[in-house]
Order: sequence, then C-alpha cells, then structure tokens
Amino acid sequence: MKKTAKIAIVLVSAFAGMTNAWADCASLPNQAALKAALVAAVTTESSGLDLNMWATIVDRDGIVCAVAFSGTDRGAQWPGSRVISAQKANTANSFSLDSSAASGAAKTGLALSTANLYSAVQPGGSLFGLQASNPVDTAVAYAAPSTRFGSFSDPMVGRRIGGVNVFGGGLGLYNSNHNLVGGIGVSGDTSCADHNIAWRVRNILGYDHMAANLGLGLPAVAGVSGDNARPDNIVFDIDDKGVSKGGFGHPTCLNPADFTKNPLPAVTP
Repeated sequence: MKKTAKIAIVLVSAFAGMTNAWADCASLPNQAALKAALVAAVTTESSGLDLNMWATIVDRDGIVCAVAFSGTDRGAQWPGSRVISAQKANTANSFSLDSSAASGAAKTGLALSTANLYSAVQPGGSLFGLQASNPVDTAVAYAAPSTRFGSFSDPMVGRRIGGVNVFGGGLGLYNSNHNLVGGIGVSGDTSCADHNIAWRVRNILGYDHMAANLGLGLPAVAGVSGDNARPDNIVFDIDDKGVSKGGFGHPTCLNPADFTKNPLPAVTP
C-alpha cells in the first residue's frame, strides 16, 4: 500500500473517532432500544399502509446516535425512508425548544413536530423557505457499506446528517427534566402513520416528558396543537382551499387512525 493511501486511511479513521467523540448519545436510547420500541409501535399502529419503518435518533447537536428498522432486513421497508427518518429527527430537534429559551412566552419551551411545519412552509406561511435550509449531507447519508444500514454501526451514526422535512414523523425528545435532548424521526408509510408511530416510539422510550410536573416545578412544554396532553401532535385544520386555520395544519392521509379505539398516549410529566 502506498504511503499516501496509508496516511489517508489514518486521517479518515481519526476524523471518524473525533466525530463520534463529539456526539452526546450516552443519555439517549441505544440502537437496540430504538429497534425494540419501533417494532412495538409498528405492531400497535395499523393506520396508513401498515408497512415496516425506519427510525433515527439524533442528539441536540444533530449528530446521529442510532438508526433502526422494524422489518426482517434493510429491504423490508422503503430504502429511501432511511434518510428521510434522519431528516425528520434533525428537523424536530432543530426547530423545537425547551425552557432554556427563556424569552417571554417561550419560558416553557416550544415543541414542534415535523407535522406542525407543513402549512407553515407553504407560500404565504410564517416559515416559508424553511424547507430549503439546512440541506442533507449526502456524503453522510449515502456512505458505504449499505450492509450496515439500520444496524448499530450504520454509517450515519456519529455524524451530523442535516436535512429539513416538513411532514409527519419527527418529534423532539424531552427527558424527565423537560430538557430537549435530541429528536426522533420515523419514515416508511403515510406521513400521518409516520407521525403516529414516532409518537408511540417516543412514549415507549420515555422521552415525552412534556406535561406539567408540580413536584419538580416544571411547567408543561408548549406546542401548537391546542391539546395540552399532546402539545406537538399533528393538526388537521386545512380547509378545502388548502388553508390551515391555525397555520400549522397537516393534510389528511389514507386509512386514518381510529383514535377512539387506539388513542395516542398523552405526554408524561
């Protein structure tokens, strides 16, 4: 092997180690926990097309901590949804806040799911253009080998993915102190089913601490859904002219969930 090639390998290995060292993943669910929660959530939720899913967790700095799929192998769910799940995790983390915002009405933070962003980024919306910001790092998204996709050593792990996605499936992760510690993204079905499954995964993992906790003096984390029990839930208020009444609406999807029989769990204190 040529000396220059050896140097290049050493530099790449050193950089990968540094990137992993920057990640704050120790306090977040690992790949095994994510996969188990995803499989359980997919089994519970039957809305949409009832397909298998991809899921990604990022830390507060947007570095990928874990990637998983629910099917038998990486081809048992839409291959394109792997990167979309990472986009959603990055988006929810990037555009949600906790009490550290501490600016007037934002003292309780503001949780925005990717589902909440759909109408806001349309022409005339309050966040128009957001969807074109923070592009995906394609070198991270499509790094080889593909045989590791969805495993504990997925090539995205330890690296910052970027990306903005503005339909259902991405949620902020809030720990027991109501601190925003990252985001989760789920993809592989209709965007409404993606949201519902992401919601159930977050609940199973125990990172939905957004309800008021009087014992710890923690107020509820604010959202835009109008439902204090589900502050960053998907909102269906788009009229027949395509206008969202509250500005944060999401389109309806095929085979919607029947929440009278199988409601999404309320967020926890």
